[in-house]
Amino acid sequence: MKGKIIKGIAGFYYVYADDDNVYECKAKGSFRKAGIKPLIGDNVEIDIIDSETLEGNVVTVLDRKNRMIRPEVSNIDQALIVVALTNPEPNFIMLDKLLLHFMKEGLQVILCFNKNDLVSDEYVAEIIDMYKKSGVKLHVTSAEKGIGIDELKSMLTSKVTAIAGPSGVGKSSIINALQSNIYMETGEISDKLKRGKHTTRHSQIIPVGDETFIIDTPGFTSMDVFDISCDELKDYYSEFSKFDSCYFVPCSHTHEPKCGVKDAVANGEVNKRRYENYIHIYDEVKRSRKY
Repeated sequence: MKGKIIKGIAGFYYVYADDDNVYECKAKGSFRKAGIKPLIGDNVEIDIIDSETLEGNVVTVLDRKNRMIRPEVSNIDQALIVVALTNPEPNFIMLDKLLLHFMKEGLQVILCFNKNDLVSDEYVAEIIDMYKKSGVKLHVTSAEKGIGIDELKSMLTSKVTAIAGPSGVGKSSIINALQSNIYMETGEISDKLKRGKHTTRHSQIIPVGDETFIIDTPGFTSMDVFDISCDELKDYYSEFSKFDSCYFVPCSHTHEPKCGVKDAVANGEVNKRRYENYIHIYDEVKRSRKY
């Protein structure tokens, strides 16, 4: 029987099978000898050991479409990044790093701004303006009020979507609003740190509908600079592309004179805050690579 690994704990793999049951499985010893590690998201073939207790063995890992390192999952179609508009306040540097992380993997990204019921329409418009030219899909929700949930569900239909974002932004509340198969514990906001407390300890896949899955991943509170060089970083800021006719080629759009991107920022054609995020991350990458 075929299925998908939706969770892995302590050497056991939980496989959502074609018969809509979840089987607790062990992996064949030959996997270890061959250097194959089953991952969450893998499509697999299993042998049923006991159909009453729902036990089986993973016998084959089918070919992967892709594989991510952080989180370590496979066969992802797209990423859903959830950011709270307030409580906790958004960290736009970390948001841009998450965007870069998934873009580097070649994934389509949906950027979801949650808790819009707690802020003004003017503030929402200001944040949307920051990212409207970023090359990702934008969506606004209030999981608490049910605003935008049906539209979001339609964006996830027939796809495997990895959901990521800082703790406390409402990822678990959104997952609960999208489906009724699994209830996710929701976390409170720490008064001292003004950020969310972790409620997800490990990645797992949650069936949402026919051929529709969400991969819930542990919350991110910080993120290291990843495998993107200074030279290629600008290529992931799609709003720069119209204004890259710079005097110097190549141009990093940081310190060079007669820079088309810097001129576009000064003219309001490129969002100033997004550009400042780019400079911050560029300097961080440069320091990490010791250029």
